[in-house]
Amino acid sequence: MERQLFRAHPWHGVTLGSQQPETVTVYIEVVPSDTVKYELDKETGLLKIDRPQLYSNIYPTLYGMLPQTYCGQKVAEFCKEKSGYEHLVGDGDPLDICVLTEKLVPHGDILLKAHPIGGFRMIDNGEADDKIIAVLQDDALYEKWRDVKDCPKGVIERLRHFFLTYKHAPGSQSNSCEIVSVYGREEAYKVIQYAHEDYLEKFGEPGKAFQHI
Repeated sequence: MERQLFRAHPWHGVTLGSQQPETVTVYIEVVPSDTVKYELDKETGLLKIDRPQLYSNIYPTLYGMLPQTYCGQKVAEFCKEKSGYEHLVGDGDPLDICVLTEKLVPHGDILLKAHPIGGFRMIDNGEADDKIIAVLQDDALYEKWRDVKDCPKGVIERLRHFFLTYKHAPGSQSNSCEIVSVYGREEAYKVIQYAHEDYLEKFGEPGKAFQHI
């Protein structure tokens, strides 16, 4: 049997899924046990080390990105509309996503299915940098949460605290990040849709995406 040597690019070669935005495909880059931050290398599609985790911060959930999404003009315009902030741009990256699960996932560089339930409207140095919150499909504990309003307050506050502090030394007063609001499932669906439309405008149909790499 002939060996398959081709590996699909997680950003361009994997789809969001036939049931998106209710159920989405997620590429996981970082898991809570990681002591270094991994991220997708956009050119090769391989997982690379971005940096060691600063200080004692560790990701509280599975963390990754949504294939065939791009935070561009439409994402930025929606963020401006909802936040009242002017002069925002998209961060030029795939849309970030946190996935809640009771299970221990030992490593990243994997695909999974998840159900978006909300998100953080985050602004970082003048860039729209939304963080979608989702639950792992078929998770026995978390799948009953259909919207962020169903989550215990402590779960959301822990995530919020992490994203506001993970780049800074303890006690530092400098912070370029701001979470201006927490939104629910329906708004998360809109952010995902705008990010997918931004992707198509930036790269064209998926089969043409590699021409821009």
